[in-house]
Amino acid sequence: MANLLDAVFTLINNPKTSLQSFYGSKNRANSMGESLEKYIKDLFCDTIEANEQKALQEYEKVFSYLGNQNNPPDIMLKNGDAIEIKKIESPNSAIALNSSFPKSRLYANSPMITNECRNCEPWEEKDIIYVIGHAKKGELKYLWFIYGDLYAANSAIYQKIKTVITTGINSIPNVEFADTKELGKVNKVDPLGITYLRIRGMWGIENPNKVFNYLTSYQKEKEFQLFVLLRSSKFDSFTAVSRQKINSSARLNIRDVEVKNPNNPAQLIKCKLITNII
Repeated sequence: MANLLDAVFTLINNPKTSLQSFYGSKNRANSMGESLEKYIKDLFCDTIEANEQKALQEYEKVFSYLGNQNNPPDIMLKNGDAIEIKKIESPNSAIALNSSFPKSRLYANSPMITNECRNCEPWEEKDIIYVIGHAKKGELKYLWFIYGDLYAANSAIYQKIKTVITTGINSIPNVEFADTKELGKVNKVDPLGITYLRIRGMWGIENPNKVFNYLTSYQKEKEFQLFVLLRSSKFDSFTAVSRQKINSSARLNIRDVEVKNPNNPAQLIKCKLITNII
C-alpha cells in the first residue's frame, strides 16, 4: 500500500524542480499546477520516469479516486490517506481553499465531496495530507507535506461559523431562499423572478511557513526545500520497511518536535519533522 514515507523516499532519489519543463516535454501537463499534481501522483506511484501508459496503470493500482478542482480531495490512496494539493506563487502567501473549509480529517458523509469519491472504496474517514508547493518561474522551490490534524481544527469549529452565517442570511425577511450546500442562495431577486444570488464562502488558511515558524524556516536562497510534518504515532503506523528507508537516508534530517494542538494550543502533540534542503 502506497504511503507518504515511500513518496518522500522517491522524491529525494528523483527530485524534479523544473516540473513544468519536465512534464511539458512529455505532453502530460499544460501548467505548473497540472505539473505539480502529476508529480505528486508519480511520487506515490514511483512512476516519475514511466511513460503515460505505465503511469496510468500504476495510478489505477494505487489510487481509489482522482478528483476535480471543485471538490476535495484531489487524490485518495486505496486503503490510505486523502491528499489535497495547493500551488502558490509567493513563498509565504496564504492558501486559498475557496468554498471548502480546512479539514483535520476527511469524512465520507461530508456534503462537499462527490458521490464518486464517497463510493470509490469502502471508507468512513481518512487522514488527509495537505501538499503545498511554491513555484517561481516554472521552478519548484519548496514542498510541504502536512497532515490535516496538525494544520486544521475539528470540523465542528468551522461548521459552527458556517451555520451561524447561513442562519442569519436565511432570517432576512421577504426573500425567497433555496436549498444549497453554499452559505445561501436567493431566488427571484428581480420582478421577473429570473435572477438569483449565490452566497459563497471563500475559506483560506495561513501558509505553513508562518504557522510552523517555531519549528523551521524557509530559506529563499536555497534551490529546493522539503518539509514533512506528521504525528509520531502516524509515522510509527507505517510499515517497518518504509520507516527504515527514511531513517537510513543520509539526505533527510528527521527531528522529534512538539506541535501546538489546533484545537487547544495549550496542548502539544509529539511529531516528526522531516526535511531535505538543497
